[in-house]
Amino acid sequence: MVFKKLLGALGVGGPSVDTVLEPGPAVPGSLLTGEVRLRGGGSDVTVDRISLLLVARVEMESQDEEHEGTVVLERFTVGGGFRLTEEAEHTVPFTVTLPWETPITELHGQHLGPVLGIRTELEVAGARDKGDLDALAVGPLPVQEAILESFGQLGYVFRAADLELGHIRGTGQQLPCYQEIEILPPAGHAHAVNEIEVTFIAASGGLEIVIEADKRAGLFSDGHDTVHRFTASHHAVPHTDWNAQVDAWLKEVIAGHEARATPHSGVEHHDVQHRSGPGTGAVVAGVAAGVAVGVVGGMVAAEVVDEIGDAFEDEEGDEDAGGDDEG
Repeated sequence: MVFKKLLGALGVGGPSVDTVLEPGPAVPGSLLTGEVRLRGGGSDVTVDRISLLLVARVEMESQDEEHEGTVVLERFTVGGGFRLTEEAEHTVPFTVTLPWETPITELHGQHLGPVLGIRTELEVAGARDKGDLDALAVGPLPVQEAILESFGQLGYVFRAADLELGHIRGTGQQLPCYQEIEILPPAGHAHAVNEIEVTFIAASGGLEIVIEADKRAGLFSDGHDTVHRFTASHHAVPHTDWNAQVDAWLKEVIAGHEARATPHSGVEHHDVQHRSGPGTGAVVAGVAAGVAVGVVGGMVAAEVVDEIGDAFEDEEGDEDAGGDDEG
């Protein structure tokens, strides 16, 4: 058994920890299972608490410039209150529920760009140490996948995806950040729109889809963004012509039509105010531009693992600024 992280804050000879997640991508709102494996150090200790932190690298704005930082999206307590003797091995199995708004990191096994991880935190004798960090892959919900597939089939091209710190007013957003999926329009709409930005805000009762069209500037007018919010039921997936539905949404967004309901599809349309956080951030490295959503290109698994390690290398200082205890 290989233990990834010796808990330095607990002193030389302290315990070590290795967290193992169940293989395969998780899904927003679903159960995440695994186990925390502990090995005792040179002396007996009492483990007061074992916490798992769902962390993400996000684009954040400070003093008129953007930079990357780490925020905690959720905190789970999975164990504690036991004695770990010298050199002993102890395993704590866990099952936790991911937030419905957990960002998507992959589609059809291809990495999209956002970086998520599970950080294991141990509390022993009043000391708290951020130990093992594991990359977390998250696939789309069925309704999210259906919508993304339709973009590809309608000729839209995936560009990039990133996470932005901030809230979208007028939505049910709960997490401190939101995901933007940037999509380029087909030739038929390229004259009117530079790109489409799609944000999914999932909940147990359904999905909000925020679509923002970045319009091109005309000869006598400035370019501007139009933002619309649509809702879809999780149960509508097998009963909806998603190509027709997504095409209708896009036509409304691009044309700036008034909101209208489509009661028979399980989908409704509403206006939404502009996002309160920073605008579109830098394109996440590693995602190939010009690849259709249905066949997204990206990095191979080994490269993703390397990126996870690099991205969280300096996360110790960033997490506190991003709301370490807020979840």
